[in-house]
Amino acid sequence: MRNESNGYRDYSENDVENIKKIAYLRTLGISIQDIRSIISEKVTLQETLEKQNEVLKNQIIDLNKAKLICEKMLDEENISYEKLQVEQYVADLHDYWKDNQTVFKLDSVSFLYIWGSILTWTTITVLCLIIGILSYSKLPTEIPVQWSKGVAASLVDKNWIFICPAICIIIRYLLKPFIYAKLQMNNNYGEIITEYLTNYMCFIVLSVEIFSILFTFGVVKSVVALLFVNTAVFIGLLIVGLVKMDLRGKEIL
Repeated sequence: MRNESNGYRDYSENDVENIKKIAYLRTLGISIQDIRSIISEKVTLQETLEKQNEVLKNQIIDLNKAKLICEKMLDEENISYEKLQVEQYVADLHDYWKDNQTVFKLDSVSFLYIWGSILTWTTITVLCLIIGILSYSKLPTEIPVQWSKGVAASLVDKNWIFICPAICIIIRYLLKPFIYAKLQMNNNYGEIITEYLTNYMCFIVLSVEIFSILFTFGVVKSVVALLFVNTAVFIGLLIVGLVKMDLRGKEIL
């Protein structure tokens, strides 16, 4: 509580003990969010310590691997950036990139991870399904799927609304392997770029579903609004990526 005479906050012995405990747990790498969960008794301290112990074990393994590679590189005479041959130290380059994806999430390609993940795809697909379920009973028997100058040019049965999540699944499991196969040939980042592209296509499907519903209820009359939103999102993510790449390049220089 705050002392009215001097304006300073007075801490009880219990407050001091809590501060010491929190500070100590932070030195172990335990996040503030996890500490809050411990204090609110959502999880036990033992459960959190067991989880953090596994995290630290994995970090130690990764650091030891990096240390061994550094030592191996230092054994070379007059090693330099110009003479560095990555393949000399890495047996399988593709597996190496895959094992170190967490590093790249903080690097110049991090903007791809904004959309390139199973969580993003699952979220979009579930949203498609939930929106369809919530709006189904309020929709007319037929809904528009094609528009021309603010007028419905083609109508289909309202059950079409449930095709959107199905399309997301098709994109994920049928189209994605095809895109990945094409990109992977000459691109080490083929996997995450594929994730980004397929998730963006699912976002387009979700947008079309929302537009169909809004058009049916007379809220939106032009598909231009849909295209504007999609373009803004895409350009926004691209700008984020370019800024990160620029900042990364300056750090290296």
